[in-house]
Amino acid sequence: MTETAEWNTRVAAVWNAVDDFSDEDLRRRIVELVTELPAGNAAGLYELASAWDSTGHSDVAVPIYRQALAAGLKPDRRRQAVIQLASSLRNLGEATEAVELLTAELDRESDELDDGIRAFLALALVDAGREREAASIALTALAGHMTRYQRSVRNYARLLIEEDKENE
Repeated sequence: MTETAEWNTRVAAVWNAVDDFSDEDLRRRIVELVTELPAGNAAGLYELASAWDSTGHSDVAVPIYRQALAAGLKPDRRRQAVIQLASSLRNLGEATEAVELLTAELDRESDELDDGIRAFLALALVDAGREREAASIALTALAGHMTRYQRSVRNYARLLIEEDKENE
């Protein structure tokens, strides 16, 4: 079997009910779905990595995310995989690599996940000891959703970085 709309619907149903499952049950359900696909299928690897990741096993998830990305994830899952991989790396103490991945991702085509990328980038920057830059990124992302004070918040966010560079 290959990845189909029906298979994706069943995967989505599991994730939509994630809070109803124990960690083991979630992983078991995802594994059952993944085994329907050919070995090494990128979408299957991504879902498997996500199941391990969401149940607190970043160490298991990281190599599987890397396999999924190398296998050629479709755009709808590729960007999510990068975000989740970077988050897992940060959890494992690899904040610098997480920053690199997410910074590169911001240079790619923009979509609805941009703010998610910025949120996880801000977290990684904090762990990398770059708190002012993290605050700047978070404030800039937040400014885009504000009905007032957008210009001021963006300027203050920019100044955080400029002042940081002046103090170096």
